[in-house]
Amino acid sequence: MASASKKRRLLIYQDIQGKEPLTDWLTSLKDKTTRQRIYKRIDRMENGNFGDHKSVGEGIWELRIFIGGGYRIYFAESKENVVLLLCGGEKNRQQKDIITAREYWMDYQRRAK
Repeated sequence: MASASKKRRLLIYQDIQGKEPLTDWLTSLKDKTTRQRIYKRIDRMENGNFGDHKSVGEGIWELRIFIGGGYRIYFAESKENVVLLLCGGEKNRQQKDIITAREYWMDYQRRAK
């Protein structure tokens, strides 16, 4: 991951129909407090403060959020200082969400050419 203190531009992945999986997932969260805490965590990314995160391979990173059973936001750096937010999910769906994030990342890269 690049220097943690650099400002980032955050983009939300949109599929070919214009849907935003991350936004759809966030709005589906029933607990308003949890949703607000996750949004705050995403906001900190813009200032280069990623907090607890790790690579899950193939250019994709997992932002780990320890609330309740645990939440994850999957992202990739599409260009220097540009972070593409791919999708999110609960810890218990982690492996499925990583596969989905890889599909979204490959789709984004194909269409960005």
